[in-house]
Amino acid sequence: MALIPTEFMRPDRLWWLLIIPILVALYVFLLWWRRSRSKAHAITNLDRVLPKQQAWKRHVAVGLAILALGALNIAFAQPKAEVDVPRDRATIVLTLDVSLSMQATDVAPNRLDAAKAAAKEFLQLLPVGFNVSLVRFAGTAAVVVPPTSDRGVVAAAIDSLQVAPYTAIGEGIYSSLDAIAQAPPDPNDPEATAPGAIVLLSDGFTNIGRDSADAARESKTKNIPIYTIAYGTAGGYLIGDGGQREPVPVNHAELSQVARLSGGKKFSAGSSEELRQVYASIARSVGYVKADQEVTETYAGYAVGFAALAVLAMMSLAARWP
Repeated sequence: MALIPTEFMRPDRLWWLLIIPILVALYVFLLWWRRSRSKAHAITNLDRVLPKQQAWKRHVAVGLAILALGALNIAFAQPKAEVDVPRDRATIVLTLDVSLSMQATDVAPNRLDAAKAAAKEFLQLLPVGFNVSLVRFAGTAAVVVPPTSDRGVVAAAIDSLQVAPYTAIGEGIYSSLDAIAQAPPDPNDPEATAPGAIVLLSDGFTNIGRDSADAARESKTKNIPIYTIAYGTAGGYLIGDGGQREPVPVNHAELSQVARLSGGKKFSAGSSEELRQVYASIARSVGYVKADQEVTETYAGYAVGFAALAVLAMMSLAARWP
């Protein structure tokens, strides 16, 4: 929830805020007046009741009361602010790299198994009304599960994924676009096109198939952003047939380019916990949209809260304002 309104439905009512500096000036004058009287008299009735060390409580009480008045006036002007509004419908394609390098154990127990676990958790973070599709790619790509709202079907398909040779990120993107085209229409509005997004996790370099940059541009033309996740560490490796280590570092550059060209965002994850955090962030991004919304009730709530605190401060004083 935005704390600062972007505009007001009744901005003419903001003129009432001018009363606040007047009240502050009046309060300062009353303090000056009381202190002047104190110098002229030995002691005042207020001084008998209120110890000097409690003077700060009066300032706090007055400050809270003025804040309450200000918040109430802002609410009176009917403020609007940019807030996160949950989407009703969308199609999300979960595109997973299943190339041989996903067997690297730099992420325990290995990259693929950890990615499977996090992907299934990601499914539960998405709004119920979203359709989810699963695409896998290695040397080729395929739509494993077309768009569906059945999370159990997608989770079972994730568990069944197996590694294969080569890496074709571009093919994975094109298959993801094909999957989004298969999304079922909204029964309440068949002509409407639900927003879509691709969440692509990979650890390697494209070494076969069509260019990933061209695929990202195609995704951009269809208004489908790609959220890429560079998964793994720079020290990842596989053990070759001869027992030697074969480095399989993550290719951040290609995935950054794909995200940028498609209008999406690139993330990195070097552990299972980091991957969960990335998926949670992406779920928030794709599950909500920014929209202007009236926030009158929010500022009315602030006013009530400040007023209640002001009352408590005055009760602790057990004395009237100057």
